[in-house]
Amino acid sequence: MKLSKAYIIIDRIEDNIAVCEVNEEIFKINVNNIEGVPKEGDVLVKKDSIYYIDRDLTNKRKSIVEDLMKGMWNDGEK
Repeated sequence: MKLSKAYIIIDRIEDNIAVCEVNEEIFKINVNNIEGVPKEGDVLVKKDSIYYIDRDLTNKRKSIVEDLMKGMWNDGEK
């Protein structure tokens, strides 16, 4: 399973700044502009001037990454 469009992904949190990636570009968002408690790996969507954590997409992405990691550590066995 692959996410088909570009999403805003939180790479890390530094002080009150979420360092994010979209389309291989890095940019920063003040955490005060994010609804909820953001953390590394969260997928964000923007509506007006506020960013929201999309829990469904975050969980899908986490599952995809975990599946890829299994393949790396198990020499391709599932």
